[in-house]
Formats: sequence, C-alpha cells, structure tokens
Amino acid sequence: MTELTGDDLREIFARAARIEAGTLARRDGAAALFFPSSSLRTRASFERGAAEMGLQPIVFPPEALDTVEDAVDIVGYLSAWVELLVVRHADLHVLRELAAPGILPVVNAMTNANHPCEVLSDLFALSRETDVRSLRVLVVGPDGNIARAWEEAHRAFGIDVVQACPEEVRTPALPWKEDLSDAVQEADVIITDGPGEHTAAMAPYRITADLLDSAPDGVRFAPCPPFVRGREVSVAAANHPAFVGYEFKRHLKSVQQAIMGWAIEG
Repeated sequence: MTELTGDDLREIFARAARIEAGTLARRDGAAALFFPSSSLRTRASFERGAAEMGLQPIVFPPEALDTVEDAVDIVGYLSAWVELLVVRHADLHVLRELAAPGILPVVNAMTNANHPCEVLSDLFALSRETDVRSLRVLVVGPDGNIARAWEEAHRAFGIDVVQACPEEVRTPALPWKEDLSDAVQEADVIITDGPGEHTAAMAPYRITADLLDSAPDGVRFAPCPPFVRGREVSVAAANHPAFVGYEFKRHLKSVQQAIMGWAIEG
C-alpha cells in the first residue's frame, strides 16, 4: 500500500462504489490466479469477482511459481493469454519479481509480509460511513501480515493505527500499547489477528464482550478471518452488537474488482 498515493486510493474506492451501485465495467480476457487449496474468502471473492468482470479465472496452486524459470519468462508467456496475475504466495519477493518486468499487472492477494486487499476492503467499508482518517484503529495481535498491512496503511494514508500486544511481539514502526483495556477505551475500530506461534503470549489479549462494552459508543469489531472463538475472540464478543465481520467482508469482492480493473488499465 505504500506504493499507492491518496489519489490512487480515492480512485479505487470510487470504482468500488460504482460497482456496488451496479456499474461494473466488463472486459474480455482472463486472469491467472495463484491460490492454495486452503484459501476460502480471498479466493472466492477474487475468482467470482474476475468472472463477473468477464475475466475467465484460471487457477493455479502457488507452488507453480516455485520454479527455476525466470519470472520474466513466466509473465512473458502468460501475457499471451491473460490480462493480469492475482497471487497469494508466502514470499513477497516472488510477487515483486513477477511485477518487475512490467509485462502484466500483479495483484497481491496475500503474502507472509502483508495483506493489502484485506485492509483496503476494511478501509472502504469504513469510508462508506465516515472519513477513515478520523478513526482510531486498534490492531490486537502479534507482528504478522495483518499488523504489517495496517502499518502500511498508517504510513501510506495517515490512518491512525495502534497495536496492542506484548512488547516482544510488536510490529516495528507501528504505534503500540501494551495495556489492552486502555487501548480499547480509545478505539473506534478493533481488528484482531490469530496468535500464530505466540498463543501463550497473546492469551491475555483476547477480545471479550466486557472489553467491547468499555469501548467508545459505535465501536466496530472486525476480527480478521479465520478467527477462533474462544482464542483471540471470546464467544460472547463474536455475538456482540459491535461485531461487523460479515458486513465488512461483503465489500471484498467489489474492492478487489476495483483493484483489478484499475491495475489492468494501468
């Protein structure tokens, strides 16, 4: 996201709004999608979104990119049949190599380093209600692709983001608070991420209904899926009126369609 400007963000959001209003530009062609079999929401929204745009989704496993073949040759040959690549791969460097020749646009559908489309979708959902720069976003979780994506949004667009977690697992350069109860009392939006290998360290940072009750009026609670009820999110918190997870993620498809169209048009 740090490679996007404010004008880019406004253009992507304007496209997404037009799509949700029923104006979807269609185009003939195809999109090469690289997704693991375990992907659910991101793959479903990208694959369905591409098809609605008139782009035939051709799906490969991400391991197809783990080859001795040079990236320029992969995109050079695929460019005869597809208009863009949508890639979910652990290694961000692989995506950068595919994009470097400038032959095909490459959309980052998630890496171990970041998850930009996920965060852009959440920002779009918030922008439908208010100026996102007026909100305090609290990310509860250890250093990982979700926290780093929100750190990118913080740097790129001036979004007010704070991370809550133990100090030893915080994300570099992201504003941080160790006291979860204090952080929640200043949060307009609460995002969670799974603990990964830090389950024990993150156990005291579970979001509960009581914590949500202590947050400002109108707080939105959007745990990043997949989440586990009883782990980073209590059962009662997942059923709390502040929970907006399903509502927010409905915007994934339209935002991703906007990104694909914007990328193809250069």
